Amino acid sequence: MGHRKQSAPRHGSLSYRPRKRVRRVSGRIRHWPEQGTEPHIQGFAGYKVGMTHVILIDDKPNSPWFGREISRAVTIVDTPPMLVVAIRGYGQNGGELQAIGETWMENLPRDIRRVMPWPKEYDAKASLTKFTKLLDDVQELRIRLLTQPKQAGIGKKKPEIIECSMFGGTIKDQFDYVATLLGQEIRVRDIFQPGQFLDVVAVTKGKGFQGVVKRFGVSKLPHKSRKRIRAVGTLGPWNPSRIMYTVPRAGQMGFHQRTEYNKRLLRIGEKSDDITPAGGFPHYGNLQSDFLLIDGSIPGPSRRLVRLRVPSRPKPLPDKPPEIVYISTTAKK
Repeated sequence: MGHRKQSAPRHGSLSYRPRKRVRRVSGRIRHWPEQGTEPHIQGFAGYKVGMTHVILIDDKPNSPWFGREISRAVTIVDTPPMLVVAIRGYGQNGGELQAIGETWMENLPRDIRRVMPWPKEYDAKASLTKFTKLLDDVQELRIRLLTQPKQAGIGKKKPEIIECSMFGGTIKDQFDYVATLLGQEIRVRDIFQPGQFLDVVAVTKGKGFQGVVKRFGVSKLPHKSRKRIRAVGTLGPWNPSRIMYTVPRAGQMGFHQRTEYNKRLLRIGEKSDDITPAGGFPHYGNLQSDFLLIDGSIPGPSRRLVRLRVPSRPKPLPDKPPEIVYISTTAKK
């Protein structure tokens, strides 16, 4: 019977299955939006620094605080320039995309060997010529970007290679555009603009093995219950004679990939002391390159790699970003 005398919604969403640790911290993006007419790159990456708060002028016309100063919690993301190291083409194979060719830049940085083995001699010009002949079979063009954590100042040596989609124009137009960028650095301001929305893909904080009360939010049993208090009241009926997947169970909590949509980009800044607190950010240090101020919180702890994507569910925007009056530089240890 239990102590509850009425029905209630189930505890814990069934959408996030399986609740297990991700394979890679760099995250994986399965969908790229189709927006824009000119060839452009649709993603970037950075490292989460921490959070602070700002005071800005509310620019939402339907807000009761329109035109007034409001306080907002913001997340700081360190975004050092990324290196365009490769171009990859995908073709159709049985209704699915499959890589049919790629070309890499000349004189790759030595740090690439921390990620993957690389031959001492590589003919980049011959590879580019060979890839050009495959453009007629390419259905989707993507670029591979190399992070540069040494410029972020987090004490990390091993970079990450992420893949971002291209969109706008024909495949030939996209190739002509990205061929000029091969081997060059791109900055976050080349892709995003202050005031726009973006999607954040990151891996959440890991919390280890947890019980059903913390993992799913089920109610504790009465204090006189037999044997257990922080457990599920029943594992299910006699028939079917098995435990159904919908029953909350203990297990891994956290370290899952999550996507948060339409996070507003308030500011794109450069290396500056007007935002870094005295002694640096807790668990991170000082900013040494470009950074973003994103409205609200994002998944993951400090120093976690964060992938940024153009919005897949775009919202209407004001003409210009909000005016920031004050940025707090008081760090909480």
